[in-house]
Amino acid sequence: MQRPTARRTTARAGALALALAGALTLAACSSGGSGGSGDSGGSGGAPAATGAAATGMGASGVEVDEHTGALGTYLTDSKGNTLYLFVADPSGKSTCSGSCAAAWPPLTATGDVKAGSGVDAAKLTTVARSDGGKQVAYDGHPLYYFVKDTSAGATTGQGVDGFGALWWVVAPSGSAITATSGSGGSSPSPTDDSGYNY
Repeated sequence: MQRPTARRTTARAGALALALAGALTLAACSSGGSGGSGDSGGSGGAPAATGAAATGMGASGVEVDEHTGALGTYLTDSKGNTLYLFVADPSGKSTCSGSCAAAWPPLTATGDVKAGSGVDAAKLTTVARSDGGKQVAYDGHPLYYFVKDTSAGATTGQGVDGFGALWWVVAPSGSAITATSGSGGSSPSPTDDSGYNY
C-alpha cells in the first residue's frame, strides 16, 4: 500500500481549508438575515417598530384589514400593524418625507392593494410619493405606520403631535378616530413627539 506523498497531503489539506472557509462564509451570509423592520418597509409595512414599519414598505401587494381594540375598530395591515393618517396631508397627497417618513413609515405597494373583511375596497387607492413610490391611501388619506409601535395592535402613535400636525388611527369609514383612551368619547390629549429619538 502506497503512502500519500507530502504533495498529496498538502493538496488535501488545502482543499479541506477551502471547503471550510466556504462553509463559514455561507453561514455568515445566511445569519445576516433580512430581519423585519417596520416598514415598513419600504412598504407592505411594521412592528416590532422595526417590524411594523417594515411590513408595509416595499411589498409587491398589500392588504388593509381592520382590528378592534381599546380605541374602537381601526385599520391595520394584514399582520395587525396599526395604520395612521396625518392631519397635515391634503386629500390624496403625502406631505411626510425624510425624517418624518423615518418616524412614520408609509404603507407602500408596487402591486395590488386588497381590502380585508370590514374594509371598503372602493376607498382604497394609491397616491404618488415624492420619491416615486406609491403609497396606499384610504378615503384619500395616505396611510402610515409609527416606528414606536412594537407589536401588532399597538397604538402608541395615537394623538401624537409630530412634524407639524396630529396623527390618528383610521376607522373603516375613513374618518380619524380621535379618542386617546378606551372610553371612545374622551378628549384627545396629544403628545409631542419632538423628544423621540428615531
